[in-house]
Amino acid sequence: MLPPKAQELVQLFARLPSVGEKTAQRFVLFLLTREPATARALGAALLGIAGTIQPCVRCGNLAEVDATAGGAALCAICRDSQRDASVLCVVGRVQDLMSIERSGAFRGYYFVLGSLLSPLEGVGADQLPIEELKQRVRGSHGIAAVTEVLVATAPSVDGEATALFLAGELRALGTRVTRIASGVPHGGDIEFADPVTLGRAIAGRRGLD
Repeated sequence: MLPPKAQELVQLFARLPSVGEKTAQRFVLFLLTREPATARALGAALLGIAGTIQPCVRCGNLAEVDATAGGAALCAICRDSQRDASVLCVVGRVQDLMSIERSGAFRGYYFVLGSLLSPLEGVGADQLPIEELKQRVRGSHGIAAVTEVLVATAPSVDGEATALFLAGELRALGTRVTRIASGVPHGGDIEFADPVTLGRAIAGRRGLD
């Protein structure tokens, strides 16, 4: 019943996480019938970020391209020289990084894997940025070598498998490898954990034996 262009927009909204077709249709109808100015602003914002928001060249977090730095993208966390460069927190997704930052319990730097080991989804070790992580641990981008790597992958089957794999790879570099402690429920997502729970998990981290 919607015009083809509007239906196309519904299908695009429906691709977003936790958004079904009915919710997507409500979004589109709201924007087109009640908030046309918001629709125009949303369109302009989406066009504006094309090519300007990229993964941080150092950690993989989202960053804005800096034209004065030769087009390199460096996130606000990596630009913060007051953080503890000796500790590196490895997470699976940018959402996990943001959740840990909200807890205020971690003041080191981060490294985003982008995904976890998942044989069922066809994600193997060769698809993780392991060599980039090793270079970061050894010391790169003008930052000294890391002495502790905190593995903060989700406490799920894939997250635990990834943590054990990373521990084996990084111990060969002489780096201490730790894991977030209990507090985040097994099978849960770090993205949805509350700041207090995440803070306790960070403070009570343990070694990976």
